[in-house]
Amino acid sequence: MSFQQGLSGLNAASKNLEVIGNNVANANTIGAKASRAEFADMYANAIGGGGSTSIGIGVNLTAVTQQFTQGNITSTENPLDVAINGNGFFQVSNGSQTLYTRNGQFQADKNGNIISNAGLKLIGYPANAQGVIQPGAAVPLQLPTSGVQPQPTGQNVVELNLDARKAVTVQATAPLIDFANANTYNDATSVTVFDAKGQDVALTYYFQKSATDTWNVFATANGTSVAVDGAGNPAPVTTINFPGNGGTPTSPVGSVTINIPTTTNAAGAATLAIPGVALDLTGATQFGSPFGVTSMTQDGYTAGQLSGLSIEKNGVVTATYSNGQSKPAGQIELATFRNTQGLSPLGGNLWARSFASGDPVVGTPASGNLGKLQAGSLESSNTDLTNELVNMITAQRVYQANAQTVKTEDQIMQTLVNLR
Repeated sequence: MSFQQGLSGLNAASKNLEVIGNNVANANTIGAKASRAEFADMYANAIGGGGSTSIGIGVNLTAVTQQFTQGNITSTENPLDVAINGNGFFQVSNGSQTLYTRNGQFQADKNGNIISNAGLKLIGYPANAQGVIQPGAAVPLQLPTSGVQPQPTGQNVVELNLDARKAVTVQATAPLIDFANANTYNDATSVTVFDAKGQDVALTYYFQKSATDTWNVFATANGTSVAVDGAGNPAPVTTINFPGNGGTPTSPVGSVTINIPTTTNAAGAATLAIPGVALDLTGATQFGSPFGVTSMTQDGYTAGQLSGLSIEKNGVVTATYSNGQSKPAGQIELATFRNTQGLSPLGGNLWARSFASGDPVVGTPASGNLGKLQAGSLESSNTDLTNELVNMITAQRVYQANAQTVKTEDQIMQTLVNLR
C-alpha cells in the first residue's frame, strides 16, 4: 500500500462532491443540465507489466459530462417564456458569435428585438410586411413596432337565407324603395367596411322581393344610397334570381362590383370613396324559413398597434394588433448537434459549439428530430435532488474511506520508523 491510491481517491471523491454540489446549486436554474463525474483506474505498467500481479495506483477523473435529458416543463403564462419539448437548442447571438441555450426566458427590448436576460438576441426567420415567413439565413428576430396600416375593403361575402314565403314589396312607381319605410322592403342587414384611411363606413343591404324567386338588393353607405338611377332615385346594386328549388342563385354568377361613394360617418368624418368592392352573394338561398344571415365577412380593417404575441408549436411568432388583425412576425429556428456532450459550457445557461460537438443542424421546431415549442412555459433543471443527495452521501463515505487508507499507510510508516 502507498499514499498514491489514497490521495488519488481523496482527489476523485472531492471532484465528485464538487460536481454533485454544482448540480444541487442549479436545481432551480431554468434550462440547466446536471453533470456527472466519470472516473477511470490507473496502472503504472500498461504493456510490460506482470499481468495478474499488476496493482493499480489509484483513480483518475476522466470527464465531467452533462446529461441532456428532458427537464420538467412548468407553466408560467408569460407569452415570451418558451420551453423546448424534445431535442434542440435556442440560438442566440451576441453580434459576433452564435451561442446555444435551453433557457427560454425571453423578453422584448425597446427596439422590438426578442432577447434573453443577458441581452442576447434570439435567432430565427423574419417575416415580410405581409406576414410571410422568409426561410433562409437566420437573423435576430425583431417584432414590428410600427403597427399595421389600414386596408380598404375589397370584398364582402354574404351568406343568408331569404324567406320564400314573403310577399312582393317592390313599389309600382319610382322610387322603387323608401329606406325609411319598412313596408317597401322585406329584410335588411348591415356590415362595417373601411376606406383607405381606415375610417368605418356603415354599409346596409336591403332585400326587396320584386317577383317570385327574384329579389332586388339595395345598399346604403352611412344612409346614402350606393347606386342611383338617372332621376337620382335609389337603384338596386344587383338582382338575385333563384331556381325553383330555392338553392344556389342562377344570377348573379360570381361577385358583383359596387362602388361606395364618399359619405359622412357617425363620428362626423368625411369618408373616402371605396371603389371596386366585390359583393359575393353566391352563398344566398331562398327557402321557406325565416330570414337569417349565417356569415358576413369583409377584408378591410382600420390601423392597429401591437397588442399581444403568441408563439406556436412550430416556432411561428404571431403578432396580434388592436384592430383584431394578426400575422406572423417571424419563426424561431432551433439547432441540434450529433454530440451534445461535446458542447462547451460557458455559464449563464449557454453553450458554444466545439470540434467535438460538430456543426449544428438547424431547422424549425417540430420538424425532423427537433422538439416542439411550448409557449407560456419553461423547462426546469433536470437535476434530481433525491438522487443527488444519495450520491452526496456515497461520495462522502468514499472520501472517508480513502482518508482511512492514508491514515493506515501513515501508521504503517510510523511502525517502520520505530523499528530499531
